[in-house]
Amino acid sequence: MAKLSICVFCGSRLGAAPEYEAAAIEMGQAIGENGWRLVYGAGDVGLMGTVARAAQEAGAETFGVIPEHLEKAEVGKRDLTEYVVTKDMHARKTRMYEEGDVIVVLPGGAGSLDELFEVLTWRQLGLHEKPIYVVNTEGYWDKLLDLIDHVIDQGFASNSLKTLIKPVSTPAEIVEDLNA
Repeated sequence: MAKLSICVFCGSRLGAAPEYEAAAIEMGQAIGENGWRLVYGAGDVGLMGTVARAAQEAGAETFGVIPEHLEKAEVGKRDLTEYVVTKDMHARKTRMYEEGDVIVVLPGGAGSLDELFEVLTWRQLGLHEKPIYVVNTEGYWDKLLDLIDHVIDQGFASNSLKTLIKPVSTPAEIVEDLNA
């Protein structure tokens, strides 16, 4: 059986709460400890760098994808198992999506939201059936989940939209779900 590839979308910053970094470490360790492969944005900063270093330390293969214009800003992490440079952000997202079997969204900013909504839209349209987990560390994504409820309540999506993402409190819940 092929190795499971976990595509992690997350911030290029650490964020305001230490629990965000702890969740990134936990996710990276879980990827390595379960013999999975990390697919992520190839940066060595913020939560991206944190999850990658933790995955590497736990023995995981790492597949990073970075657009050429962000190699300096995100400090491209060249010691990955595989390091891919793309022309632009769209190509980065597409390649990460193609390489991942499972999508995990840790806390992050506009880029993480963009990545989440693209894969969520594709799932809603029936273009894939990959599980999408939102790690709601310390309630970070509560307002996003409320927004999705609002979109449904206002008639712009059916209730089935909520079934396409799996909010979890910790990466351990993802491990439990995937190993079930």
